[in-house]
Amino acid sequence: MRIKLAFTFLFLLLSLTSTLLVNAKTKVYRYTDEDGSVSYTDRPTHSGYVKVIETRKGWVEAKPSGNFKNNKTRYLPIISEIARKNEIPVSLVSAIVHAESHYNPTVVSRTGAVGLMQLMPDTARRYNVANRENPHQNVTGGVAYFKDLMKLFNNDLDLSLAAYNAGENAVIRYGNKIPPYKETQRYVQKVRALYVQYQDGSL
Repeated sequence: MRIKLAFTFLFLLLSLTSTLLVNAKTKVYRYTDEDGSVSYTDRPTHSGYVKVIETRKGWVEAKPSGNFKNNKTRYLPIISEIARKNEIPVSLVSAIVHAESHYNPTVVSRTGAVGLMQLMPDTARRYNVANRENPHQNVTGGVAYFKDLMKLFNNDLDLSLAAYNAGENAVIRYGNKIPPYKETQRYVQKVRALYVQYQDGSL
């Protein structure tokens, strides 16, 4: 009887250890729907998922990578280099990064956008971004996309920002006007305001 109990305990211990090792290597995301139902995945399909880690108190939301001030200092050289290379104002790209991710390179949005400039999978593939959490790759792809939007909309900043948020097809569908989406309209206003702050050095 003692041998059987010892074997059962050893099996449970090994199973638990194996589970913890898997969890340590796998990124886990949690989603809570409107009914309060909770689901977990290692491959979020939209931005409603939040990254979580297992603690003694259970699964809790992971803290952002670093903080705003440190991340801004860390990634501004990358942003500046890529922005200048593409002839886009550094203050404008900084404003977009601020609005999109708050300088968190691993953040995942409700729609599945990832990283500093919140690239969707299709956009990442379009601009050859292999790792959306890689700051240099992410900003390179995001700036290239925004530059193409500026060309498409004849350097109209508001339409280009709206397209970056809602997609170029949405802007075209509404007659080359900002789509009547509250999120997109707020986004354009937010980036515009941040752009001014980055220009005057208040941010």
